[in-house]
Formats: sequence, structure tokens, C-alpha cells
Amino acid sequence: MSLATFRGGIHPPGSKFMTENKEIEMLVPKGELVYPMSQHLGAPCVPIVKKGDRVLTGQKIADTDAFVSAPIMSSVSGTVKDIGNRMTISGALETCVIVESDGLFEHGASLLPHRDFRELEPAECVKIIREAGIVGMGGATFPTHVKLSPPPGKKIKWIIVNGAECEPFLSCDNRLMIEHPEPIIGGLEICLHIFPEAEGIIAVENNKPEAIRRLTGELSEHGANIRVAPHDVKYPQGAEKMLILTVTGQEIPPGALPAEVGCLVLNVSTLTHIWHAVTDGTPVLDRVVSVAGDAVASPKNIIAPLGTSVRELVDAAGGFSREPARILSGGPMMGISMRSIDVPIVKGTSGILALSPKYAPTFDESNCIRCGRCITACPMGLWPSELDKAVRLRQYSNFEQNGGMNCIECGSCTYVCPSRRFLTQTCRDGKAGVMAERVKQKGIGAK
Repeated sequence: MSLATFRGGIHPPGSKFMTENKEIEMLVPKGELVYPMSQHLGAPCVPIVKKGDRVLTGQKIADTDAFVSAPIMSSVSGTVKDIGNRMTISGALETCVIVESDGLFEHGASLLPHRDFRELEPAECVKIIREAGIVGMGGATFPTHVKLSPPPGKKIKWIIVNGAECEPFLSCDNRLMIEHPEPIIGGLEICLHIFPEAEGIIAVENNKPEAIRRLTGELSEHGANIRVAPHDVKYPQGAEKMLILTVTGQEIPPGALPAEVGCLVLNVSTLTHIWHAVTDGTPVLDRVVSVAGDAVASPKNIIAPLGTSVRELVDAAGGFSREPARILSGGPMMGISMRSIDVPIVKGTSGILALSPKYAPTFDESNCIRCGRCITACPMGLWPSELDKAVRLRQYSNFEQNGGMNCIECGSCTYVCPSRRFLTQTCRDGKAGVMAERVKQKGIGAK
């Protein structure tokens, strides 16, 4: 039987052997915990504590009234050491709450547990999910309560669980599916309680046979409308638009959200947090991170409190075995290059990679040879080399007319380009240029 897949895409080396068989280990942080106010798409939070306050594990320390946002909780008990600018994973300075842990992990009053979520109204479940600070834990960090609140009249037919984890090196989602399938399925059942007419589909790439077996075995004890759907191994299978296409056959129109075609896509870690928030009353306090790469002495999957320093995670994995050429937050295809490891992990931190020149070589660009490989690889059916040309000429209207705003920045075009063109980066710059032009035009119109 052929497996679900999509047009285009690439097959980079998975390199998951470093962590795919490593059980999740717990890390207890030693020093201060740093909580950036922007750990999600949307409006940043505002601190609701002050310097010198004692805080408890699970206590809300930042929030906002904005709908597209998510509160932030302290993952330890201790004292607010400072509130000020600190460097974050992106390299930018952001307002952060800094908590000095007392090592006691004393829990405060948190959310109320609801062992039988079926007794709750769907709107109550969504409210709990918002108060728990849950966002897209696969890296997108879109507030989950917003995703679970589609526009009126939009019927949700499919709730797709993203267990593809197609980025090389990363295994945190795979280990969650193997070691803790119950809360993943439980979180999906809560979402199906919110949307009772929907079907639940767990999409997993076929290179994760143990995860497929564990999820299928767990489902045998449930009567819910849920099934596991093995997928072909291809990058970027885990991209939202790719999953929706392969699972349902639906294509999302440019600029539209998944709800437009009756879909919601949720990461396995997000569902785990939904289950614990609703049934246990536990907000988002930690996450699983794959610490990997050939420059890491002992690659591991680590569950760590949010706010923990990246340096502590690297130390827990044995430190660097050699000088890394590049350190990334996330995977090698879509991850962010880090300037420092003295920065905190946040809700969207799925991996920390330290790579030698073997895995992170530096190339110089050369002229496009018009081979067409980028067109073949692009899962969105775009013409990356022409988009690249438009951006370099600052022809942003041409970039937009040729579908540039549909680029998902997956990196496939850059990966296959024999001329080593920085196609993904120029597409990213092009999208920023189009948005800047739109703002400029609005300003002119207002005058």
C-alpha cells in the first residue's frame, strides 16, 4: 500500500540515530530561570510580578488581555531576581522575568483538575487551555486556544496530529509518542470533545515504527473516532500545509488558515500539554528538547523546565566534543542560528543542535545555472530561482505576483541548489519586503 505524500520535497539524511533510541531524561536546573515575554506568536506578555516577589511553581508571572497571546508561568519556585532585557535564542534583547530557583519546586494553586473532561462544556476546555499558556509546541508557537476557536460557520472535519517530525536530528516528538502515547491520545480526545463531528488522525512518518505501534496499541483501548496514518518519509512532511494535503486532499488557499478547509493541526507535545492542563490542572512548565549533533558529546532527549539555560542542557549532554561550527535552535533545515548558549529555552524550543563543519559547511554563492532543481523540490509549487531574482532586484510586486508569500521557508530549494544560492533567505527577505511595502502604502493612503 502506498503511503501518503505530497509533490516536491527532498530526502536529507535523517541523522536521528543520535537520539531516537535515547529515553527522555529529566533535568533539574541549577541557576536562575529566564522567561522572555514573547514565547508565542501574537502580543507579548507583560510581567505581573515585581522584583523581590516570591513565586511558586505554576504561578502566572506574565499575561496580557490580547486574544492572540498566551500567559507565562514560573516553572520553579523562588524569588524574582530581576525584570529587564536579556538575550534570547534569536539573538535579540527582550524583556524577561528572571527567577532565582530555591530548588524546592513548591507548587502554588494552579488550574483545577477535571478528571472527566466530558463534564466540561467545550468553551470551558478552551478557556483552560488558554489559562495553561499552551501554544504550538512544534515550533510555530501559535496560541492553541486561538486555533481551537475558528470563525463562526467554519466546521472542523479533521483534527490532524502532527507526529511527522521530519526535521533531521530531532527525536523529541518520537520519544513522546513511544514513551507517553496516553496523554497524546487523551489530548486529542479533548479536542474531539470540543469538535464532536471531527475525525482524529495521527500522522506519523513511516521511519518511526515503534511510535506507530505504541499509538496503535493505545488506540485499541479507545472507542473514539481516531486512527493512525503512516506517512512517507519526506521533508517537509511535517509542514502544516503538507499534512493537510496528504491527510485530506485539501489545499489551503493562499493567505487562508487550516480552518478554511475544515482542519486543525496540533503537535503531539501540544496535545500532551492539553491533556495535563485539563485533567491534572498543570499549565505549561516544561518541554522535551533533543540535544544533538556531531559536536555534542552525548546526545540526549531532555525534559527541562522552561527558562532553563541552553548551556545547562548542553552540559547535561556531556558538553561539546569538538568546537561546533554552528549551534542551532530547532532542526538544521528551519532552525535559528544561535549567537550564544547563555539564553533560555522557551515553549517552541524543540532541539539544540551543535554541528561540526561536516554537517554545517560554509559555501559561497555562484550564479544560477537554471537547472530547475529548486522548482522540482519546492513543495508549494513555486519557482524559487525567479523569486530570488525578484528580491535581489527589489521587485517585491513581482515576488508577490509569483506566489512568493506562499513560501513556507522549508529550505528545500537551498538544499538542492548546486550553485549554493541562498534561496530560502531571499524568499524570507522578499516576504518582509512585501509586508513593508504594504505598511508604506497604508501610510500613504492614510494621508
